[in-house]
Amino acid sequence: MTAPRYYLWNIGCQMNQADAERLAEALEARGYAATREPSEAALLLLNTCVVRQSAEDKVLGRLASLRPLACDDGSRQLLVMGCFVDQAGDLEIRYPYVDRFFAPSDIQGVLEHVDAWAGRNGDAVPATARPARVNEMVPISYGCDHRCTYCIVTERRGPQRSRPIAEIVAEAEDLVARGAREITLLGQNVDAYGTDWDQGADPAGRPDLADLLDAVHAVPDLWRIRFLTSHPREMTPRIIEAVARLPKVCPSWELPVQSGDDAVLRRMGRGYTVEHFRELAERIRAATPESGLNTDVIVGFCGETDAEFQSTLDLVRELRFDMVHIAAYSVREGTPAAGWPDDVPPDEKERRRALLEETQTEIATEINAALLGETVTILVEGRQRGRWRGRTRTNRLVFFESDDNWRGKLARVRITWTGPWSMIGDVVTEGEPAGEATPEG
Repeated sequence: MTAPRYYLWNIGCQMNQADAERLAEALEARGYAATREPSEAALLLLNTCVVRQSAEDKVLGRLASLRPLACDDGSRQLLVMGCFVDQAGDLEIRYPYVDRFFAPSDIQGVLEHVDAWAGRNGDAVPATARPARVNEMVPISYGCDHRCTYCIVTERRGPQRSRPIAEIVAEAEDLVARGAREITLLGQNVDAYGTDWDQGADPAGRPDLADLLDAVHAVPDLWRIRFLTSHPREMTPRIIEAVARLPKVCPSWELPVQSGDDAVLRRMGRGYTVEHFRELAERIRAATPESGLNTDVIVGFCGETDAEFQSTLDLVRELRFDMVHIAAYSVREGTPAAGWPDDVPPDEKERRRALLEETQTEIATEINAALLGETVTILVEGRQRGRWRGRTRTNRLVFFESDDNWRGKLARVRITWTGPWSMIGDVVTEGEPAGEATPEG
């Protein structure tokens, strides 16, 4: 008997990616097989994002493309999950051909619906757990308690809900037993992990991200730990100290600044100043000198002047980030900023975005060029276009050629070519987990 097929389309952040991977694994445990062709699938699932207009446009386009496959007789199900789903909206009226809508990360709701549709009692079909990827993602919290004026995430994903440490560790242990060697801990704001738990008058007794890093670090055969995304308001000395102290934790920091101007930061509701961010970056680099520091920037936010944008450009040049994720501001309905004038013209937003991207490309080119001729250690994830691909502890992408099977191994690679976003080298030897002494890039 041919296994029923499912088609899963995913867009958005790492949390969405983690949700999609968990949903796929659960469906395959129920006997479904993946397909890339929607017309072959009995289940059509969209995991959506609307954090920017470009993402929402892609969601709308995919919904329109699947409409001809919708079936009134229930023989095929079209299900939509993710931040596109507005609990207070009228999606059922606007998209009557969609069978069900589910809130972000509501994997259990999707599975319960699928089981009911298939006439099951919710019991999974016996199946062997598939091997894990070399690097796996584990959500540690859902939602966010911040109210950034431009952001729709809190509206769609709700307040922060932290998962228990024991539950996270058990999931990490299972993934490592199935072959994972790197775990990325995910949250809309990982630094705030545990702050939603009520500890009465003694918040000091409440577990935090540093405690979680210690617990996951103890998992045998786990080689590397990453975490993202951070928020400058909750990044504490305890977290920085834990990263510096624990050899499995990669000194790769995802710390969004969003703007280099205090007036813009106030309008964004970020809750910190440029000087606070600057001091935080200095503390991180002092504690982890070989670290990689990445950030996010929004250009063209409501009221951003040429001088305010110049302050952002100056900060990027000063702090010399390893990577800057740049987005032009787009209005998100339901946010406070949606009621303000979107007064930076689109062509000016694009000019600022392109200038910042050009500046960051120059910086990244110079940073990586310093590693030419050095030997770095990478965890090999797989092959891409005939080369092996892996990342350093500071998240730099490295390629090398070899006829041997390097998947899931640590490789020491001598760098022979550098570019702004990747490097190429020659494999030297197999590396050692945790505590490598060679330059890490």
